[in-house]
Amino acid sequence: MSTQPVEYRLADWLTDSTTWGPAHTAAVDVLRRLGALDQRAYDAVAGWSSPALDVPLREVSRFANFSKPWLLTAGVLALAGGPAGRRAAVTGIAAIAATSLVVNQPMKLASNRTRPDREQSGVPRGRWIRMPDSTSFPSGHSASAAAFAVAVGDILPALRLPIRAAASVVAFSRVYTGVHYPGDVLVGASVGLVVGRVTSRAVVRWSAR
Repeated sequence: MSTQPVEYRLADWLTDSTTWGPAHTAAVDVLRRLGALDQRAYDAVAGWSSPALDVPLREVSRFANFSKPWLLTAGVLALAGGPAGRRAAVTGIAAIAATSLVVNQPMKLASNRTRPDREQSGVPRGRWIRMPDSTSFPSGHSASAAAFAVAVGDILPALRLPIRAAASVVAFSRVYTGVHYPGDVLVGASVGLVVGRVTSRAVVRWSAR
């Protein structure tokens, strides 16, 4: 398994393929540049001197395991939010389930990439959490957070901003604690956004029948 950003892995795969041409060469070059940018961004976050954030973001990242913040939020909405809250809760949980199926099965298995090397990049040990056993690309935490935020925000627009802000903090905490490259988080969040939107639209159409 490669410890490099996934862009390098894709570039190596393209380089080893039998087809070659200008478009192929350009794609390899773009991927390598993106991979270098991904590594630099990871190193830049690792180099930030921000001790006041270490404990809060470390605990946020830990608490986000198994989608606990979103399941608790869904519980509150279901109990206290009336019919709209219950619909938002069900939609959010459905979006998490669908996203987890997409990210934690085909995408993580296909990437087959280990986590970043926190020690080599100088991530301060005060930020460290237990390194997950799963492959790194994409970020499942970021995907689930984005899926829930988008799905619930579509049903309850008043909650759109605070839930998306919370999801963004969780996503950033994965890079800050050193367990993901920024590219892992961006792709995970993008997948979650799409799945969350598809889920919310499906629920709205079903409810309109």
